Amino acid sequence: MNKTIKKGLLILGGTALLFIAILLFHIITAKPAVYESPNLQVSRIDFENNIDSLQAKQISADLRSIKGLTSDSIIIKRNVVVYFHNNKITNSEKVFNELMSKRPYEAKRYILPANLASKEVCPVDQNSFSYKMSKSINQFFN
Repeated sequence: MNKTIKKGLLILGGTALLFIAILLFHIITAKPAVYESPNLQVSRIDFENNIDSLQAKQISADLRSIKGLTSDSIIIKRNVVVYFHNNKITNSEKVFNELMSKRPYEAKRYILPANLASKEVCPVDQNSFSYKMSKSINQFFN
């Protein structure tokens, strides 16, 4: 009975060691994620008049014809157009000017106030121990 317990523990230990070796191999050889659109930016245009569904489709079609835009979302209740663009191809000012040249819209480009522009948007406390620990582990394996 003593031999079977030793044999069982030896098999369990070997299996655990094998799993740990596989895990370490995977961690060491895994490559970090590559993001295809790191230059994606969100911008907004505020319309002065109420936008009905027909105008929303028209604005959407005009936005989709502008080079560099990836998608758009029209919020009809607030009379706001939110769109995403590649900031290597275009910027919000160019998009706004091109949209205004297509039709006589009564709108203005939303510009972030200076007090919010310098504010950090990351919700994680970068001075916390858990953030520093996870960042150091991530840097070690990358």
